[in-house]
Amino acid sequence: MKARATLIGFAAILMWSFLALFTAASGKMPPFQLSAIAFAIGSLPGIAQFIVRPQRIALLRQPAKVWIVGIAGLFGYHFLYFTALRNAPAVEAGLIAYLWPLLIVIGSALLPGEKLRWFHVVGALAGLAGTVLIVGGRGVDFDPAYLLGYAAAGLCAFTWSGYSLLTRRFDKVSTDVVTGFCLATSALSLLCHLGLETTIWPQSGWEWLAVVGLGLFPVGAAFYAWDFGVKNGDIQILGSASYAAPLLSTLILTLFGFGEPSYRIAIACVLITGGALLAARDMLRRKPREAVIAD
Repeated sequence: MKARATLIGFAAILMWSFLALFTAASGKMPPFQLSAIAFAIGSLPGIAQFIVRPQRIALLRQPAKVWIVGIAGLFGYHFLYFTALRNAPAVEAGLIAYLWPLLIVIGSALLPGEKLRWFHVVGALAGLAGTVLIVGGRGVDFDPAYLLGYAAAGLCAFTWSGYSLLTRRFDKVSTDVVTGFCLATSALSLLCHLGLETTIWPQSGWEWLAVVGLGLFPVGAAFYAWDFGVKNGDIQILGSASYAAPLLSTLILTLFGFGEPSYRIAIACVLITGGALLAARDMLRRKPREAVIAD
């Protein structure tokens, strides 16, 4: 069960790697408008399940703390991320925001039944180094003038890592509740859009298709998969493996003509893949033992 849940968590990381591609292909729609539409689409699979199985609606009756953590995690992360990008260069903001996998690995030591080992930390640091190569390959310059943006990016990292770790503590809460988180995030994003942005609609069918793809996968199914993965899988492995998202994203953008291949990507691939395998050392060793017992 744990291995299966971890693989489902990997599926979320894979879907997030398409986030940049779908966002780039969606046109010039403002971020909060895009977030409102994407999260509304992301809630549709859950709504469809409630229509087919109306008895599952009762699973939405959860304590207030579950809703606070869920909405703060999904909406708070995106609000802070957009704020960071508005007030700091994308490279520096992205590097700070992508501290969340490392924070998950380190913070997992505080969870019941978890033990932080040296290879978890080294694996996460290797992934961080690979991410620095990708995101900061053209140079990094932290300017004090962008302090607000840097602070928002730092809070962004703590918000998503905190959400992921706290979600683990709500392991008895059904993943169905993510539908409610998506709907709430869509509504709050809409309010931010109406107050802060000018509405711009997609100009072609391809842009609309990218928006739909964004809502169905990186901003939809990925959150359901991540919820199930961190609740039931190996959260330390998932934290380390999360650094694969920027690598895969860069490879996908390059494949579709939005970027160019380079030696940095190759080195980053070795660091991130090696770090993920190192973090998963116990899990990879466990399977042969289980097979012997089964025999």
